[in-house]
Amino acid sequence: MAASGKVFSLEGRVLKIDTAQDLEAHIGPLRAMDDVEEVRILGNTLGVEACKLLGEVLATKKSLKIANLADIFTGRLLNEIPEALSSLLTSILNLPNLRTINLNDNAFGLNTQAPLVAFLSSHVPLQHLYLNNNGLGPHAGILIADALSNLHAKKEEARKAGQDVPHLETVICGRNRLENGSMLAWAKAFSLHSKVKEVKMVQNGIRQEGIEQLLTAGLNHATELKVLDLQDNTFTIKGARALAKVVPLWADIQELGIGDSLLGAKGGLLLADALSKGQNRKLETLRLQYNDITSAGVKGFASAAKDGLPALKRIELNGNKFSEEDESILSLQELLDDRKEKQGGDIVDEDAWGVDSLSDLEELDSDEEEEEEEEEDVSPEEKAEKLIKEAEEAQEAPTVQLKDDEVDALAKKLEQTGI
Repeated sequence: MAASGKVFSLEGRVLKIDTAQDLEAHIGPLRAMDDVEEVRILGNTLGVEACKLLGEVLATKKSLKIANLADIFTGRLLNEIPEALSSLLTSILNLPNLRTINLNDNAFGLNTQAPLVAFLSSHVPLQHLYLNNNGLGPHAGILIADALSNLHAKKEEARKAGQDVPHLETVICGRNRLENGSMLAWAKAFSLHSKVKEVKMVQNGIRQEGIEQLLTAGLNHATELKVLDLQDNTFTIKGARALAKVVPLWADIQELGIGDSLLGAKGGLLLADALSKGQNRKLETLRLQYNDITSAGVKGFASAAKDGLPALKRIELNGNKFSEEDESILSLQELLDDRKEKQGGDIVDEDAWGVDSLSDLEELDSDEEEEEEEEEDVSPEEKAEKLIKEAEEAQEAPTVQLKDDEVDALAKKLEQTGI
């Protein structure tokens, strides 16, 4: 975050800024800031002409490091957004220090992806990308991931030319229905951007085959990963086995979120066993709510916490299938309480320590089948074929076509703009 004197903000003012004239009433301070490092436009709604003027002003701000353009198109027509977005992204493409772009909560979808794809393919300084809740879908998800793969090539070219180029370190892309169909593309992108440190892809409808691909052909290369959040997707035993295989590769991992992901009883055991090996000694937070984890799994996590996870401060297990009086959960609570007393310091953030509230536990019925079905014995070739088919289906999905023929021209113009 930039120093307060180098920040221009219209954040949360709920302004409806349609025209350049409308924007002039607010843009004066930004014009006067030669050393601005961060702009926050989020929480307003901008029209095409306003975006053109904002882009013109931003294009002159060579010191800009952070552009927060989240939630700036609320109430705008579908055919307004591509041109407005293109005006902004074309203008900031050449800013040499712009390393963080936040476009959360803008309804892009497939019809508005062209300017975004062109920008992400070319903006070499990009280090932190926030694309949460944009309604992408699997087809646009493929295009975004492919754009990031192309960006890697551009970054490598720039390094060979002697430029100091940052690695892509942050990718936040949740609530976007990426699904299995885009996971081949995302796995490729992460295999290339292997210095990534934070990945959050929650609530994307990714099923176990896609999770397996993402983990074993993508994020397994990200050996410097510190934060991974894949909550509210579907793991099952297949995804759990993939996670158990790759988690020992992440020696720097500090936060792991796999809540509400159908790990299952066996999946919980597999993960606990992997974490007990002592390869994740920096892990501080483990989120595992609502995963059908049983008493045996809790025992495994208690053992792992004691012997293999010396930095663990917080584990979230609500919504699983064991008793609140389970001997292992009591042992786990005692262990983390002891660590808090010894390591917490004078000011303690209680939410960062201990076991979460266990107010929604399920009892394992005596007649409930504890054994889970093993996944089919599928060859790697068959797995790949299935994912390729889903990717093809994603790209063939029908979409509403824009009447505005300028979208493609704008995208081409953006692609031709050099850094």
